[in-house]
Amino acid sequence: MKRTDIYLIISITFAMFLIGCTNKTPNEFNLNQLIRVDVEVVKDESYEEALVIADKETIDVLRKTFKQIKWEPDIEPKIARKEDVKATLFFKYDENMPERLFEYGIWFNQSNDTATIISNNEKEGYGTLDKNNAKTLENILFNK
Repeated sequence: MKRTDIYLIISITFAMFLIGCTNKTPNEFNLNQLIRVDVEVVKDESYEEALVIADKETIDVLRKTFKQIKWEPDIEPKIARKEDVKATLFFKYDENMPERLFEYGIWFNQSNDTATIISNNEKEGYGTLDKNNAKTLENILFNK
């Protein structure tokens, strides 16, 4: 074998090894794949189905808002009251696969107009949202 053939085989093997070892799973949270949000509002300690958000403009605003959340994945918060809203986000990563769902408990803090979010996605965990983005999120989720 020629020396260039050996280098070519080594290069192809190395490239296949790198491609095979990449682990791009749906947990690699990609908000561009968000397609729908189901919202349940808490009323008297039970959930009431409020709305399904699927229109492109609102989903785009939600994407921008969720990108602003400051996540702290290693914190397990204890919150005394039940969440104000439970939102289920639907992500479509592949046309041949079912959607991935992530659930979010969202508390709107009246004292400082911020929001606290707890995700079942372990890469996110506990998050906070500033005043302006919290207001945007509240308006969308409560359909104001």
